[in-house]
Amino acid sequence: MLVPTTLEPVRLEEPDVDEQLANDRPWVVIVWNDPINLMSYVTFVLQKLFGYSDEKATALMLDVHHKGKAVVANGNREEAEMHVFRLHEHSLWASMEHDE
Repeated sequence: MLVPTTLEPVRLEEPDVDEQLANDRPWVVIVWNDPINLMSYVTFVLQKLFGYSDEKATALMLDVHHKGKAVVANGNREEAEMHVFRLHEHSLWASMEHDE
């Protein structure tokens, strides 16, 4: 006895070249201002996680404080995800987005 099936072959389309280029764009990691962490702590975390000098970490912290955010790192998606995870482990508000 032959059992009817509802499965039909599906034709897959090649991805658009623009989609491929969009996936290759680098990501940036952003630290956001928050009402909880001290400025000295933010500076400390940036030095600890990224190896920034006191001057660079302080400048980034001041951007966070005065502008509300600062880009603290960039790279591929996996690197950005790891940076965001580590910043969250240190109680900082962080996110990632495609670099423009």
